[in-house]
Amino acid sequence: MSDNPKSNELVDPASVSAGLSKEQRNVFPPFATIRAFEAIGTLGGIRRAAAALSVDHAAVSRHLRALENWTGTTLVDRNQGSGGQLTPQGRIYHRRLTAALAEIANATQDLRYRGDDRSFRLWCMPGLASEWLSGKIGDYLVDNPDIEIEIQPSDVPPNFEMQQANAYLHYVIDNAPEEQDQKLRTTRIARPPVLAVVSPRFLADHPPITQPADLLATTLLHESNDDQWRRWFAHLNVDAGPEIKGPKFWHGHLTLAAARRGQGVALANALLVLDDLAEGRLVAVGGWNSVYLGTYMFTTRADGWRGRTVASFRRWLELAIAKSLSGVEATPP
Repeated sequence: MSDNPKSNELVDPASVSAGLSKEQRNVFPPFATIRAFEAIGTLGGIRRAAAALSVDHAAVSRHLRALENWTGTTLVDRNQGSGGQLTPQGRIYHRRLTAALAEIANATQDLRYRGDDRSFRLWCMPGLASEWLSGKIGDYLVDNPDIEIEIQPSDVPPNFEMQQANAYLHYVIDNAPEEQDQKLRTTRIARPPVLAVVSPRFLADHPPITQPADLLATTLLHESNDDQWRRWFAHLNVDAGPEIKGPKFWHGHLTLAAARRGQGVALANALLVLDDLAEGRLVAVGGWNSVYLGTYMFTTRADGWRGRTVASFRRWLELAIAKSLSGVEATPP
C-alpha cells in the first residue's frame, strides 16, 4: 500500500504542468476591468460597451481607469475627435486579451455542451426545414419527449466552436470543394433525385413538354442564379445556351411556392416535393433519366458525435428520410 493517501486519486496531467505562476496571479487585473476593456475595444466606445454589458457607462469608465492604473498604461485615446479609439499599446493589449477571453468562453461552453443531454439545436437548409422537417419533427418528439429541440433555417454553417448549434443539416452540391476540419464529423444522409415540377394548371395552359429541351421555351424558376438548371440540363445532354432566363427567388422553398401558384417550372429534390406530388399540387414533368445534383449531409462536432441528442436525432433522421424516399427511384451508389 502506498504511503501517499492521495495515490489513488485521478489526476488530470494538464493540471500538473499548466496553470498560472504566483507572479502571474499577482499581476492579473480584476476581471470586471478586463471585460469592460474588451467590450470598449471591440464595439468602439464606452457607451456602446455599456449597452452591450447592460451597465451604466460611468461604471465602464471606472473599470477602464482602474485597468489603466493597474497596468500603468493609457489604453484609450481621450483626445477630442478620436472617438475613443484605442492607443497603439491598447490595440496590442486588446488583441491579446480578446484571444485569451475567447479561449475562456470556448472552454466554458465546452463544459456546458458536454453536460447538456436534453436540448438539441439544429441548423438546417431552409427548403428542407420548411418542406419536410417541419412536418416530421413531431415523430421524433414522440419518442424523445424530454428533449427540447430548436431548428434554425440557414444555408450557412454554424460556428461549432461557439456552440451555435449541435448539428448542421445541409446540401452539398456534387464536386463542390470541401474544407476538411478535423474537429468536425460529417456523414451522408440522403441523395434524392432532382425533379422538374410544375402546377397542373400551368401544365394545362402551355404546350406539351415531351423532352427536356422543351422546358427552355417556358418560364423557369431559379434560386439565386441559373446554375442549378444549367447543371440539370447538362446531365440530360441539353445545351441550355449562354443564358437561362426566369425570375430568381434566392431560396428553393420560394421557387416551390411560386410553382404551386402556377408561375413556372421549378427544380427541387424529391424529398422537398413528396407531399405536393402526392396531393396533386405539383406534378413532375418528363419521364427522363433521374438527375442527381447533390447530397444531404449531417455535420456535428467530432467530440459530440456520440452524444445522446446528436446520436438519437441522427438515427431518427436517417430512418425517417429513408422511409420518405422509399417510393422514389433508388438513389445511386
